Amino acid sequence: MSPIKDPHKHIKEFHMVCSTMRTQGLPEDYIKMKAFPFSLDGATKDWLYLQLALFNTLGDMKRTFLEKFFPASRIATIKKEICGIRQHIGETLHEYWERFNKLCATCPHN
Repeated sequence: MSPIKDPHKHIKEFHMVCSTMRTQGLPEDYIKMKAFPFSLDGATKDWLYLQLALFNTLGDMKRTFLEKFFPASRIATIKKEICGIRQHIGETLHEYWERFNKLCATCPHN
């Protein structure tokens, strides 16, 4: 399966792109559900097509997508890394702070 580096960022950017579109007479969530597969590629897109019948809402699709590509175990691992982060020998405070912030940005709800 082609990995998605940051599924939360992918969804956020997808919503940003969709916010630039104007639909006449169609609910925004309907358009997003139809457009979302086109934001994916390869095996990820194939996986989603096999799941489409399971989705009744955009929320269902988003939740299933995140459960698959950003499971709770990944969140737990990142949170553990955040709690255990230490400044490396020879690393400036600024470099450490940047590394810490980058790590925090990879974890949703942090």
